[in-house]
Amino acid sequence: MTTVATPRTASPTGAPARPRTALDWRIRFGVLSLIWGFSFLLIKVGTDGYAPFQVTFGRLLFGTAVLVAAMAVKRERLPRGARTWGHLTVAALLLNALPFSLFAYSELTIPSTLAGICNATSPLWGMALSLVALSEDRPTRRRVASLGIGFLGVLTVLGVWQGFHGLDATGTAMALLASLSYPVGWIYVRRTLAGTGASHLSMTGAQLLLATVQLAVVTPLFTTLPSRFPVVPLLAIVALGALGTGFAIFLQYGIVAEVGPTTAQMVTYFIPVIATAAGVAILGEALAWSTPVGAVIVLAGAALTQAKPRR
Repeated sequence: MTTVATPRTASPTGAPARPRTALDWRIRFGVLSLIWGFSFLLIKVGTDGYAPFQVTFGRLLFGTAVLVAAMAVKRERLPRGARTWGHLTVAALLLNALPFSLFAYSELTIPSTLAGICNATSPLWGMALSLVALSEDRPTRRRVASLGIGFLGVLTVLGVWQGFHGLDATGTAMALLASLSYPVGWIYVRRTLAGTGASHLSMTGAQLLLATVQLAVVTPLFTTLPSRFPVVPLLAIVALGALGTGFAIFLQYGIVAEVGPTTAQMVTYFIPVIATAAGVAILGEALAWSTPVGAVIVLAGAALTQAKPRR
């Protein structure tokens, strides 16, 4: 569940490589996959006791706290400039406030396994949008094939031959819209925030801070203060924010700095596998054969979007 997008040109090209950390990046990559894979389970548990907007607000609040602490330790400053903060406000909406809220609402009516699989369609949405919005991305047979394969996988997951029997259309549409919101946000950031000179951690911290403010405004308008505070859902929200948002983004920041964004983005292909396993094993969610088969097809299409053409 990629939740932030900072411009690739934020750091100077040719800058010296960052020192490797004591823990191998592959181990950190595995931890990141587990954290984001379990996020959909935590959303489901959180919405059992609190309204979706409250779950999202708590998630952003605790996630922001972790990144602010990381910035303090590293002595990072927030970015400057009204223009930068204006664009970050839009990015916070598209990459955090909106998709997080949509996923929380979707899991009121659909299993966490289906939400995790819908999240894997983000690279497919991104490929389709980039062909329209980015002039440097030209349609090729590989890209068209990846979109076709991914679309076939989505239809398989939804069980189109059964007429979508037993499927909540509203919840599924919300999860797919949440997945669509990510690449829309990435394209926006790519067009507006490239070359700001601020670090990835600084931009991400500011983005989550703005998303938290947005939910702080929206949540009281659509929800009422809970009369009781169930402990297990509350702990799920804390874990979702502190681990699934703040700490996970910090992990991703380090992996991108060490091995590059292309390798780091491979985490997308592990998230639905872990989300499905967690939903079935822990929450006891039902799993039809079409769900894992369709997920594999979706992941194949998503992987094809990242494949580099032969020269």
